[in-house]
Amino acid sequence: MASAVSDVAAPAGHVRGSELSVASVFAAILVAAFMGVSYPYMVLKIGFGPNVSIVAAFFGFIILSLIARKSYDRWQNNIVQTAGTSAAMTAFMCIVLASFDMLRDSKIVSFALNPTPLQTFIWLTSLSGLGILLSVPMRKHFVVDEELPFPDGIAAAETLKVLDPPRGTAKGDDAWLQARRAATVLGIGMVISALLMFFRADAKMFDYIPEGWDPGALALGVVGATFIVAKMGVGISFSLLNIGSGMIIGFRVTFWLLVGGAIGWILAPYELVTHGIYLQNDPSRTQVLFWIMWPAIGMIVAAGMTILVARWRLLLEAFRGLASASATTGDLPLSIVVVGVVILAAIVCYLQELYFGLPIWMSLVAIFLSVPLMLVGLRALGETNWGPISALSNMMQGLFAAVAPGNVVANIMGNATTGTIASTSEGLMQDYKTGHLIGSTPAAMTIAQLIGAPIGAAALAWTYPMLVSTYGIVGENAQLAAPTARRAAGFAEVLSSGLSALPPYTLEAAGVAIVLGIVFALLEQYPKLRLFVPSSTGLSLGFLLPFAAVSTIFIGGIIGMLWMAIAPSSAKTYMVPLASGFIAGEALIAVLVPILLMAGLGHP
Repeated sequence: MASAVSDVAAPAGHVRGSELSVASVFAAILVAAFMGVSYPYMVLKIGFGPNVSIVAAFFGFIILSLIARKSYDRWQNNIVQTAGTSAAMTAFMCIVLASFDMLRDSKIVSFALNPTPLQTFIWLTSLSGLGILLSVPMRKHFVVDEELPFPDGIAAAETLKVLDPPRGTAKGDDAWLQARRAATVLGIGMVISALLMFFRADAKMFDYIPEGWDPGALALGVVGATFIVAKMGVGISFSLLNIGSGMIIGFRVTFWLLVGGAIGWILAPYELVTHGIYLQNDPSRTQVLFWIMWPAIGMIVAAGMTILVARWRLLLEAFRGLASASATTGDLPLSIVVVGVVILAAIVCYLQELYFGLPIWMSLVAIFLSVPLMLVGLRALGETNWGPISALSNMMQGLFAAVAPGNVVANIMGNATTGTIASTSEGLMQDYKTGHLIGSTPAAMTIAQLIGAPIGAAALAWTYPMLVSTYGIVGENAQLAAPTARRAAGFAEVLSSGLSALPPYTLEAAGVAIVLGIVFALLEQYPKLRLFVPSSTGLSLGFLLPFAAVSTIFIGGIIGMLWMAIAPSSAKTYMVPLASGFIAGEALIAVLVPILLMAGLGHP
């Protein structure tokens, strides 16, 4: 078990709270603006965005080295990367605006919502601020008490350390040499990963390296009912980011990720088409996902809530600890968090009624339900480095379809409200993990998050209309596929007639998955059984994630396990830096490529 000292006692040479300097706040604003402007294109292009903490840390290092070279340290840079991540997570909600556009273009439902840039800015700022404050009491539970990995957070911490070598050591002594070797390993991993990403076909810059491998035209099924395995995403991706994530996550969870992927993307479609349960011959991946997502969500929610109930004392202590936060853990006091949550919740309810015509009680329900979604999503993110917030938000659409049948606005706003609040917490908890590892002040990081959120909202409100007018979001010639937004809009169309639109047997499958999730979660509470009990998080996310990503993460898990078994000493010293480099390199290029594409380079 890692010590939690770094979360309470300031490291040598660092005064708690001193990281909020004029230079760090200025750099934070600049980096947040850059992240907020660059992130929407990537999200709309590929449907998701990598964690940008590491990218923001590199830009923070450059800016702080120019304006505050003598006072530069890792803690000030952590403020910069935290603000950058917050801005990116807010800008990620361009998928909400894209789903609005798609529904306005729909031939199935009638939809007229079209918020102005000013309305978008005010609305998303309020929702993101609410998500930030709701995340504060969860930090101690997930990061300190349960010590979940949060691989991107670990990678960001390693990067910050490399960019700020240890003080008080002479060149040539053991500590200095170990830090330098770790930095070299991280740098090598980052360069290799960046080059692979840059030349991969899916980067749209060059086409020298394929995106991955798939089984081609291999089909499974019986006469008259088949499906093409490759259409389900089955294969292996050429992604060192996934390899690095698997090395940090560990073998157990990655193994069950692979099992879940095999069940969800090979066994499930085979059974569905051969027994004629729902899907026609050779179904699409989206059609299969619409069926398997319900048992997947049922299992992950049931398991997550069961673990929280089983560990209710830890969660209660985390909330109680905020009462004296300023003197002990460095968090914002609970009184400030509660007042802020109440004020922002009231503002969100008012704005959603004013701008979208959503009844206040529906907004309150969505806000209330976002809390368990955050708890479940953060546990999944902490264990696997993948957050299922978008899938959980789709589940909210199903709930609002039952509460308000035929109300498309309520349906999509249920997704938007819970998704924005919950997704905000994902990147921020990774940042809290980073801060915990290097000894940052949690309250200072929360302030940085609150600085970054409105900047991200403003950047999105400004850039989204330009991106849509330049590249298009709907129509035959649209270049921005926005698959996440398309899924949300498609669900809203399908569910416009209520839960009766769900595919046959999905609720029954979800019921079975819920029971299994509860059983697995209870068995995991016994340390002697844990190694042999299926990981509910791994299984359910294996259903939801692309199989090619899952298989590659599993390969990383095997590499990490073998390395620890064959050479445990070098693994303890170099495995995390190397894995962090793999994550950092691809994440860096993933953010830079859209900028190059917008400049006319590559082939968008």
